[in-house]
Amino acid sequence: MSGQYWFPNMPIPEIMTALNEWNISVSTEQLVRPTERFVTDVYAQFLVQVTSVTNEALGGAVENALAELDDPNPDLYKSAIAHNFLVQHVARFAAAARITDFSSKDMAYPDAERTRFILSAFINFVKFTEQCEPFVANLRQRAEQVVDEREAAASARAQIEGRLNALKAKRAEDEPRVDALRRENGHLTAHLLATKETTKAISKDIEALKVEKAAVLARKEGVLADTALLMDNVSRTRGRIVQSPERIRRNISSMGASAAEDRKTVAANEAKARELQTKVGVLAQIEKEVRSCVEQLQTIEKEAIALDASQKELADLRDSLDYRRIERSELQMKRERAHKQLANAHEKLERAARHAEERRAAAQATLDRLKDEYDDMLRERQTNDAEIEGLRGEADEIERQMGEHLRKSEGEINELLAEYWKLRHETEVYMETLANKLNMSVEEA
Repeated sequence: MSGQYWFPNMPIPEIMTALNEWNISVSTEQLVRPTERFVTDVYAQFLVQVTSVTNEALGGAVENALAELDDPNPDLYKSAIAHNFLVQHVARFAAAARITDFSSKDMAYPDAERTRFILSAFINFVKFTEQCEPFVANLRQRAEQVVDEREAAASARAQIEGRLNALKAKRAEDEPRVDALRRENGHLTAHLLATKETTKAISKDIEALKVEKAAVLARKEGVLADTALLMDNVSRTRGRIVQSPERIRRNISSMGASAAEDRKTVAANEAKARELQTKVGVLAQIEKEVRSCVEQLQTIEKEAIALDASQKELADLRDSLDYRRIERSELQMKRERAHKQLANAHEKLERAARHAEERRAAAQATLDRLKDEYDDMLRERQTNDAEIEGLRGEADEIERQMGEHLRKSEGEINELLAEYWKLRHETEVYMETLANKLNMSVEEA
């Protein structure tokens, strides 16, 4: 046993008394010469007393293990598996009772001294658990809550992994489409840039044609104005001059030539207007195609944003899963440290209480012995009147010694009680500090 832990090595009568209190019947012969069957039965009853692990529960576990074996004769392994399960649980119980070197040899080849040592440790641990029943019950409840939380975390982890796998599958399924959309986006971008350059050139041509059209319209208006003025002048001149067929013929010829020239100019302007209208229609069609390309680019951008959001959600889920794993490891470490520290504190308290009890029993035995001697002296004084005076002096002396011994014993008992209450107060302060550190509520017995 490590020097860090201590518990009393109980004699055989005390072991038998303690076991009888828990309805475990043993004999002195069994403790002096222990057998494999005896220690196996006693250790199994200790498991039932503290952990509620019964033979039926172990039998169910053995049946489940045999069901998983791919062997035509599973009964060959039944006893060995049952024994291994029992040894494993008893070893865990021994580790909790601070027996760090327990092995299957202690059950298969028990030694008398070693068996009494193990039984002393087990009895000490059971009494310790009985004294700390409220705290142990609270700790078990918290352990069950931690197990439930761990199962809930495992379920949430399974759900998250399912969602993660679904997202991975969806991403793998959408990857060809994303690549195609990227390639199409590249083609559309190149086409859009080329179309933009073409649009710029066409816009420049349209602006130049608009300027030219405005100039032609201005010239046309000027020609129409000049024609109107000329018609007015002709009318006025025709009213003033004498009509001459030859002159009229020349005027008509010149006017016909002028009108033909004007018609040619108007036809050229109309052709230019039709050409401009055609170019405007082509530009409108190009504008529609550009708008369609922009809409496709917006759709691609939305899908890319949705894909980035899914990837971000996947990263958040992974971070949450890692945080849950770390938190579970920290809780397990804190629970193990709490078990160890609480066991050490209660072992110290048990040692102090047992030492005080032994001192108190010794003082009481001394008092009983002195009282018996005093009674004997009183009886002798009644039978022998002649020796009354001498015996009275001796009685006074004995009474004085008894008083001094009583005062001395009371002083020692008071010191032991003071030390006991001091240790108990320090233990309670330690347990309260430990409970505050672990966020537990410790109920006083």
